[in-house]
Amino acid sequence: MSRTVVITQSNYMPWRGYFDLLRSADEVVLLDSVQYTRRDWRNRNRIKTPNGLQWLTIPVEVKGQFFQAIDETRIADPAWAKRHTRAIEMAYARAAHYDALAPWLFGLMQNVADEVLLTSVNEYLLRAVCGRLGITVPIRRCCEVNDRAALRVMKPTERLVAIASALGATRYLSGPAARTYLDLDLFAAEGIEVVWMTYQGYSGYPQLWGPFEPHISIVDLLLNTGTEAARYLQKSSALSPGL
Repeated sequence: MSRTVVITQSNYMPWRGYFDLLRSADEVVLLDSVQYTRRDWRNRNRIKTPNGLQWLTIPVEVKGQFFQAIDETRIADPAWAKRHTRAIEMAYARAAHYDALAPWLFGLMQNVADEVLLTSVNEYLLRAVCGRLGITVPIRRCCEVNDRAALRVMKPTERLVAIASALGATRYLSGPAARTYLDLDLFAAEGIEVVWMTYQGYSGYPQLWGPFEPHISIVDLLLNTGTEAARYLQKSSALSPGL
């Protein structure tokens, strides 16, 4: 029986393509034992405002922490939640479904405002948004599947193969950026097919503030489309074989 696994790093309120990736799997593993990368999507994302795109960033402690893992990265200022709530309020108060969803969204942020670790905030918000979108795929942390210390010393593809094998995967679904480094032979040796996710073919949706911008936080889709949000995750020709 086919079993598709997605292994990904946690992101802060990512765009709809991330959630489309998650819903395409039979099981998802959050790989947060790997190195935290600065100026990436782990602790920030963008919303659309009357003045253009705006970053929402969770400040984290990075000084002198050159090799810290994502799951070791600490939040520097708990006031981030209040700032993000205010920014979203200013940008989306006119959105069609703001009144219905903003209390839920702001409640989520308040629930994790005092969390110390970035990974905990990301995981909580990802699970909550998945629930809102009707995505029921099981989500686990990598350390629940394999020994964390062992994963830390593996090479990138070896790490992915080890996790996928432990879960009995027959297919590994990957984002296209990994084409530059994945060793497909290692997957083939374990009988695992690599399939590439594509992010083309999403339809537009009603959006505030000028020309349509597709690559922004899921917050935008939720507040503009409400209960219809899950429909905008659908597209055709989502997967392509790894060969």
